[in-house]
Amino acid sequence: MPRAEVGTPKYLANKMKSKGLQRLRWYCQVCEKQCRDENGFKCHAQSEAHLRQMLVVGQNAGRHIADFSSQFQHDFVQLLSRRFGTKRVFANRVYQEFIQDKHHLHMNATRWVTLTEFVKHLGRLGIARVDETDKGWFIAWIDNSPKALAKQEASLKKERATMSDEQRERILIAEQIERAKEEAGPSSGSASPPPEERVLQRDDGVDKVILSLSMKPTAPATSASAPSAGGLKINPLKSGANPLKRPNVFKSAVAKSSDHTDTSNDKKRPASAMSAAERLILEEQERKRRKVEREAAVVS
Repeated sequence: MPRAEVGTPKYLANKMKSKGLQRLRWYCQVCEKQCRDENGFKCHAQSEAHLRQMLVVGQNAGRHIADFSSQFQHDFVQLLSRRFGTKRVFANRVYQEFIQDKHHLHMNATRWVTLTEFVKHLGRLGIARVDETDKGWFIAWIDNSPKALAKQEASLKKERATMSDEQRERILIAEQIERAKEEAGPSSGSASPPPEERVLQRDDGVDKVILSLSMKPTAPATSASAPSAGGLKINPLKSGANPLKRPNVFKSAVAKSSDHTDTSNDKKRPASAMSAAERLILEEQERKRRKVEREAAVVS
């Protein structure tokens, strides 16, 4: 079907229908043609001009998509920086203003399928600060131009200068307060006595506290061990002595019997105080003595 001639009612009707923003999915970015409905877009996709253009694009599709993506990003960031500046704004609001231009570069020709993916891409590149809320994605442009960086550095220097001035004022005020106290000190000293210093002092008259870590044996333990040891005293505080070790009863009895034999050799010890070995030795000596006495009696 041929196109309507310029100035005809049909031409004016088509212009009125195509006025304003139409469906983005019925826009052919390769041919830069906007179709009004699905049937018109289908007919355009089957046309000879569109097929020739698609053959040209198909020879190097990646380069064309990259060019469309870079152009879309440039136009979007340019609108964001000029329209909103560095203010935090709703991402969909920026996109709605971007697509108001009828001949804008459409997103369906780029590598981004949704606006969310494109906003995340800007955040990863550091072009804008993005954050997600319950209402949606918000975006704020980051001005990295040399002029903006110089302005930011100048503002930082100004803040440092103002901070240093404030510090100087604080120091001067503190010095004035100290000077006023020193001048008012002699005159006010006669009226009110100076405050006494509170210092902790130790009284020498108080007895010293002595802590003893020595272990004292209990009374039942000493009374029980005294008769078993045969009167042997054990010092629990002596170095090398084990207070838990029980004394050897037989060893103490042998030592006592040897002392008794040294003092009185002629006297016999009681049988209860002698051991079995000593008893056998005494019986053997007694038999020898009797044998010698019998032989002496026979000789005489």
